[in-house]
Amino acid sequence: MNQIIKILFFFFVTSLCFAQPSEQQKLEARKAQILKEISENKSRLESEKKKEKSVLKQITQQNGLISLRQNLINTTAKQTRILTDDIYLTQLEMNKLNRELKVLREDYKKMIVKSYKSRNEQSRIMFVLSSENFLQAYKRIQYMKQYAGFRKMQGEEIKEKQKKLVEAEKRLTESKKEKEIVLEQTEKEKQELEQEKKEQERLAKIIQKDKKKYSAEIDKKQKEAKDIDKKIKKIIADEIAAANKKNAAKTGKAAPKTGTAATSKFVLSAEGKVVSDNFKANKGKLPWPVVDGYISLKHGDQPHPVHKNLTIHNSGVEISTKPGASARAVFGGKVLQVQVISANNKAVYIQHGDFITVYLNLSSVSVSKGQKVTIKQNIGKIHTDSSGSAVIKFLVLQNTTTLNPESWLNL
Repeated sequence: MNQIIKILFFFFVTSLCFAQPSEQQKLEARKAQILKEISENKSRLESEKKKEKSVLKQITQQNGLISLRQNLINTTAKQTRILTDDIYLTQLEMNKLNRELKVLREDYKKMIVKSYKSRNEQSRIMFVLSSENFLQAYKRIQYMKQYAGFRKMQGEEIKEKQKKLVEAEKRLTESKKEKEIVLEQTEKEKQELEQEKKEQERLAKIIQKDKKKYSAEIDKKQKEAKDIDKKIKKIIADEIAAANKKNAAKTGKAAPKTGTAATSKFVLSAEGKVVSDNFKANKGKLPWPVVDGYISLKHGDQPHPVHKNLTIHNSGVEISTKPGASARAVFGGKVLQVQVISANNKAVYIQHGDFITVYLNLSSVSVSKGQKVTIKQNIGKIHTDSSGSAVIKFLVLQNTTTLNPESWLNL
């Protein structure tokens, strides 16, 4: 019973040890991605400073940089925990191997002493010849063979255990070194974070000097955002009414009366219900609407980064990305509408059953109304402003109800 428990424990320890590198590789890839995004964000921020554009935009970008740095610290913290677990498990394995080696060596030592005492060839022959009958003689010959085989097997097992112990010691040393590197990186990242927060405070002081001017700028942007939100809901409501009317004409049923709750929802066909269910089943798994980027403004009501008494509202999420980047569909569907808000702000609406994803701030669009699109298909170019900043606003709605995109994307 004890032997079975030992075997199970050994497999448990080794399986965990093998599992760790895979998780470590994922974290290393994530760190590399975050560091890349930090570098790109720093470049955009430096460009913004040189051109002396809006301090508010600098603050938004600085917020994004702080957020990325915090993500990097969290990632290295995860690495540290995994390495600590790996060191602990490796130490357990080494302790187990040392105990087993001690027992094996003691047994082997006794066996060698016994073999030495009975090394005389004549005594072995006499041991066989002194048998009472043929069967006993045969059994004694077999015993001597088995004993010699067992001694050889014990020697091989000791060699194997020693080899595993050396490998475990090597792995332990490597894990400890790696942990030291990760801890150094974490400390460096924390220092960088402090510097970025100081820069944020400096920018905040600039705004405080002219609070009235920047408050007016915030109000203007919020009013523009609310106007766009109203237009988005009206476009979707009009599309729902038109789709339901068309569906009623096909089926011969009466369209829902204007002003009723039914007019604010898509009447789905069997195919539409399947698409809607598939979209819903992928909540939290959808790809981002850009290849590379980070969330620079979260969803919902939140205090302004500088004027804490001012609340800003975001109906979707704003994602900063590379200059000249393309927007892509997060799920397969049909283009419901292409809206021109301004020369450099076009929006694409994609229908997924009774769900709609909206992609704003596109300088150009490569799809048209009624066109079917596939997941990750490019749908247009994101507008890049004069400072090299490219930000896409992304929304998710069910009928006319706005949802939080952060809970739908694979963050």
